[in-house]
Amino acid sequence: MRLDFHTHCFPDPLAARAIQKVGHNAGDLLPHTDGTLDGLAALMRRQGVDRFVVLNIATNARQMKDVNDFAARMNEREEVVGFGSVHPKAENVMEELERIKALGLKGVKFQFDYQGLYVDDPCMKPIYRKIAQLGLVTMIHAGFDYGFAPPYMAPPERIANALRWVDSPFIASHWGGLSCAEGVLKHLCGLPLYFDTSYGYGAIAAPTAARILEKHGVERFLFGSDCPWHTPEMELRLLGSLGLSESEMDRVCWKNGAALLGLDREKKTEDLTI
Repeated sequence: MRLDFHTHCFPDPLAARAIQKVGHNAGDLLPHTDGTLDGLAALMRRQGVDRFVVLNIATNARQMKDVNDFAARMNEREEVVGFGSVHPKAENVMEELERIKALGLKGVKFQFDYQGLYVDDPCMKPIYRKIAQLGLVTMIHAGFDYGFAPPYMAPPERIANALRWVDSPFIASHWGGLSCAEGVLKHLCGLPLYFDTSYGYGAIAAPTAARILEKHGVERFLFGSDCPWHTPEMELRLLGSLGLSESEMDRVCWKNGAALLGLDREKKTEDLTI
């Protein structure tokens, strides 16, 4: 069984424009899907992924309701786990977090470079605590973002500072911080948070990835691809080069994430409608 904890798609009418814009801002990065949920689901099925988390971002307060309604619609498909998002500066941010819970979403995604504040901005303290009160998972984009110029909003040292306000599962994507491996090793490894493996292939050297895995522990790693920008097969190539045992691969690729989300192992890919 495989669970991809880090994927993206867009509502069908917006997908072509959105994927072109995001790819262009990152240096004309080529996508591996057409940006739609159907395109994403088809690729996941071809590459042996049984369940996948779709991450949404509210880049401004006006988007929050639509973003979370889209996540809730995606959740109607059994293979999908849609995460919601809130904009930290929205006046109704606490009410929208409660609505995310009521919609049955499992978690909340932040991308602070898009949202214009640091991961440890003081305004985040009550938001992290509300997320914990509601029993939701927090996922953040961690480290560099190739679509933005520095400074970046969630470097490892600021993530470590924010964790003092966190009392619920917290995931720093991209091996704890894209292009920030030394900072991850210094500031984050061993702390109570998860890393995902998304966008690692070609972006992190295998010896460095092995050091992070050893220091942080496979029990706090989640398999993720960042599809459509990378694919599950790409990230599995990196993981497969790190000398993990079969049981350790199973932990990273299924058990850790399934335990966080309360997923049933018995529902196989071939049983799901795509």
